[in-house]
Amino acid sequence: MMPGAAACSGPWVRRAIGAAVSVVSCPAHSALPVPAFLSVLRRPLDAVLYSSTWLSLAALGLMWATFLFWQVHIPARLGGLIFSATLFLYNLDSVLPYKQGQHPGLSKRKQWMQRHRRALLVVALVAGLVAGALFLLDARLLRLTPFLLHLGLISVLYSMPLLKRQGRWWALRDLPLLKVFLIAYVWAGVTVWIPALYLGRGLMEPVVWLLFLRRFLFILALAFVFDIRDYTKDRATGTRTFPGLFGIRATKYIALLALLLAAVLVPPGTPAGQQAPLLLPLLAAAAVIWYAEETRPDYYFALLTDGVMVFQFVVVWWITRGQAVSFS
Repeated sequence: MMPGAAACSGPWVRRAIGAAVSVVSCPAHSALPVPAFLSVLRRPLDAVLYSSTWLSLAALGLMWATFLFWQVHIPARLGGLIFSATLFLYNLDSVLPYKQGQHPGLSKRKQWMQRHRRALLVVALVAGLVAGALFLLDARLLRLTPFLLHLGLISVLYSMPLLKRQGRWWALRDLPLLKVFLIAYVWAGVTVWIPALYLGRGLMEPVVWLLFLRRFLFILALAFVFDIRDYTKDRATGTRTFPGLFGIRATKYIALLALLLAAVLVPPGTPAGQQAPLLLPLLAAAAVIWYAEETRPDYYFALLTDGVMVFQFVVVWWITRGQAVSFS
């Protein structure tokens, strides 16, 4: 067993994960009577999770965490841009025409998205307009246009049908084993490289590379969780993923290995007193990975797995509180 898995198998982690899964499962999946306050919370929680608002906050938090490493708060305009751009891209992906013909099955997430397709389209359009306006108003970002273009192209083409082969349309995500690496690359590039360039740092600086690799491995490990969630669907569509080729347990070991590598990549300049707290998000990610199953409720993935990224920001904010200054 990997060291990360051993850490996750302790009774206190098992109880914590079990309790968390029970809480997030109850509102949408329990056959037992649901308390009134949970029933009231279910609709707004579904909206926040399934409209990608929670995920967009995670993207904002990860970029902010990178700025905090250099003891600078994220500029408000850039923060608004990363939030709205993430909201635009993920909601655009959810309303693609070919996805509307897919049977939602038992997935509460897919059922919600099909019922609210028009609303998601409006959210995507508004978010896209906001992101475009914020980009055009930021001279620093305009200078980075050639670099940003390749990240944007990967993001847009990730789910777009590009090639028809063997009677089906193929997107970038359908290429064998590629989709988790695309996700990790774009998320690490956006949340590490953009802040570095924005602050005038070179991409070849050792500290920038270490931050990028650490973030890449962190996101890669979490991306495997969603491959586990989509195991049956990907097998049915012929998409070759790590769980489909190597099995779910082997995929978990690979994900835990990625977290272990991330743990040892400590960027130079990190104070000794901050190194231990920075392991907490990695341990949380390891727990979520170890207990991930295809049959977990949608809240396990949308709330807990994406929530690990938000938790990383919270930890970084806590250990750097009072040290960061406003960007000027």
